[in-house]
Amino acid sequence: MSDNYSAARRAAAPTFAELFTPKLITVLREGYGAKEFRADGFAGLTVAIVALPLSMAIAIASGLAPERGLYAAIVGGFFVSMLGGSRFQVGGPAGAFIVLVAASAARHGLDGVLLATFLAGLMLTAAGYLRLGSYVQLIPFPVTVGFTAGIAVIIFTSQIKDLLGLTIAEGGHGPIFESLKADFEAIGTFNPFALAVAAATVAMIVGLRKWRPSFPGILVAVAATSAAVALFDLPVVTIAGRFGAIPSGLPAPSFPHLSFASVSAVMPDAFAFFLLGAIESLLSATVADSMTGRRHRANCELTGQGAANIASAIFGGMVVTGTIARTATNIRAGAHGPVAGMLHSAFLLAFMIVAAPLAGYAPLASLAGVLAIVAWNMVEKESFAALIRASRGDAAALLATFFLTIFRSLTEAIAAGVAIGAIAFIHRMASAAQVTTAAPLIRHDRADGEPADREAYDPASSAGSGSSVAIYRISGAVFFGSAASLGLALDRILAGEKTFILDFAAAAFIDSSGAQAIRGFVEKARRQNVDVIITAASELIRGELTRAGLDERRVRYAASIDAASVENSTS
Repeated sequence: MSDNYSAARRAAAPTFAELFTPKLITVLREGYGAKEFRADGFAGLTVAIVALPLSMAIAIASGLAPERGLYAAIVGGFFVSMLGGSRFQVGGPAGAFIVLVAASAARHGLDGVLLATFLAGLMLTAAGYLRLGSYVQLIPFPVTVGFTAGIAVIIFTSQIKDLLGLTIAEGGHGPIFESLKADFEAIGTFNPFALAVAAATVAMIVGLRKWRPSFPGILVAVAATSAAVALFDLPVVTIAGRFGAIPSGLPAPSFPHLSFASVSAVMPDAFAFFLLGAIESLLSATVADSMTGRRHRANCELTGQGAANIASAIFGGMVVTGTIARTATNIRAGAHGPVAGMLHSAFLLAFMIVAAPLAGYAPLASLAGVLAIVAWNMVEKESFAALIRASRGDAAALLATFFLTIFRSLTEAIAAGVAIGAIAFIHRMASAAQVTTAAPLIRHDRADGEPADREAYDPASSAGSGSSVAIYRISGAVFFGSAASLGLALDRILAGEKTFILDFAAAAFIDSSGAQAIRGFVEKARRQNVDVIITAASELIRGELTRAGLDERRVRYAASIDAASVENSTS
């Protein structure tokens, strides 16, 4: 049986090709023609219209020039779709990275951001080939909700300056308290025209989303406010006014400068990019799966994200990941497969070549309004409220992640949230483990030719008789968290029976700590001349018990309580 089970597991295990073949290859093998290309072309154009202003806004909020977001969306987005493991994933700069990129840019400048992006790409590629994709997805839901909400708060507070048109010296923004203090001190420079532009942007996006959901609300709002600012010569800061003209194309490829000193300096930022990139991309791919009924390849998605970030850094772009908003737009627009994401990058490049001068007219207050909407949409408000009302463990993990993201760092927040979530899970699993009495059917032999009858076993009627069979069922997970309490419970129920049956039919699994607790009970029972029979133990549970020393010389095994009862009555 063991050999058959192992062979079945090997046969069911995915092959290397299944794990790492990009979805683009799968889609092309299925057959790809003009109909599919038209669907992907329309979806790619739709996503590109959304991504154009959003990519610039995210780059600016991250402390970089707007073209860095476009480079990332064009180059990184192309490789995310071409090499990734999700059929509909669209990659590019994400709002969740604003906090990390801004901090890295403040510490190390643009060169440091590009190097950290390059190193994060190497880490993502390695994680994919090491098949760590499934482990990244084990991060508890309260942690993802908590850090997403925390990032949203930071994004919004970072935009107060441009929403109000405040004039703040370079370097005036930093941690959230310092940022808010700088805003308060600069309140005398408030520009009502900037606030009006931001409010108009928000109103148009919200209104179009409600009454004309098929319209590209973000692009319409930014274009309309840009036209108004230019037509009426409003005194608000524009992209060209702060950053100069946007290049009309991609720069020449160039590898980031690598040295021991530079790599050591940006390694913490690179790890933060890697961690958030892995989480965000797989979360987005999971959302895409839920919308389409498809299934992504987690490890292939990580390798694709890694290649995309390496390529983005080489072409001067910021960090990229799979984005839920663009991926959902891609699906709703009728995309057939990864070609849509690749065409989205091609359309963005065409827009950049043709309309780069026009993008310079976009007011920063309008882009701040776009990011205010992004921040609001990032917060999973219903999930946040539900988790607060849920168990204390989930609420603690959520709030710890949320506040640490805002006031400390994302890495610390995720580490603390995962730790709290793990402890809460262990506590729940340990509490679920129980030892309860079982009532099997005991066989009574009759005279030759007459069928044996069976009656329900009543442990209370024979307890302590010296000739009874005590039968108890172990349920739940028998592991280090529950081993001590289960061992104590078992010790207390030894009451002089000659035979003791432990039924594992309801046991989920057992680890080495749990197996040692069972072994301790068995040895104590043997010292009291009590025979122990273990029933209904799965192959995995029996293997763990055997490794703990409970082979057939120390304990008897039976397929069920009924079989053990029959065996005991005939022995």
